[in-house]
Amino acid sequence: MTPSTLSDKRQHVVETAYALFKRAGFHATGIDRIIAEADVAKMTMYRHFPSKDDLIVAVLDYRARRFDDQLDKLAQKSIAPEQKIAEIFDWHRRWFRRPDFHGCLFAHALAEFGDPGHPVFEAVARQKNGLRQRMRSILSEVMPRGRAENVAATLFMLIEGATLMAQMGQGDTALREARKAALDIIAASRRPQ
Repeated sequence: MTPSTLSDKRQHVVETAYALFKRAGFHATGIDRIIAEADVAKMTMYRHFPSKDDLIVAVLDYRARRFDDQLDKLAQKSIAPEQKIAEIFDWHRRWFRRPDFHGCLFAHALAEFGDPGHPVFEAVARQKNGLRQRMRSILSEVMPRGRAENVAATLFMLIEGATLMAQMGQGDTALREARKAALDIIAASRRPQ
């Protein structure tokens, strides 16, 4: 097999596991089911992923890269920081409306792997901190760094809460209110204190 074939198989396993984990959860989805759905040999699976935890971390990193790629496109737009933040909320609204929306894969992983020293927990923390840091970076264009950090943390909590509400079937209302609150908080934070 060529290196490309190996990486294609690895990617196929990651995408298959992603779909299964998203629908059924991490603990409920066994390696044998992933092997069967991906139609790969057990040896191929273990060559790429020595443990199920390694596979879960790869799936979370894959999902984080997809999200980051979409936000990178947003960051390139020549729009005001408030508009960039609004677009992050709008991205979430579109996600909530997708027929394959099952809540946040990272929140599900955190619920199943709560030990802060576990590699899955660490992968979740990287993604969540990355979103918060991205918003802080955007906000730092229009407010002092410390204030931007505080506002980003607040906006992050609004997004997380709206995501939970969306999982409960109330995504449009939650996102509309969270987006409005976010823009109000940014406007108030830009005023001299």
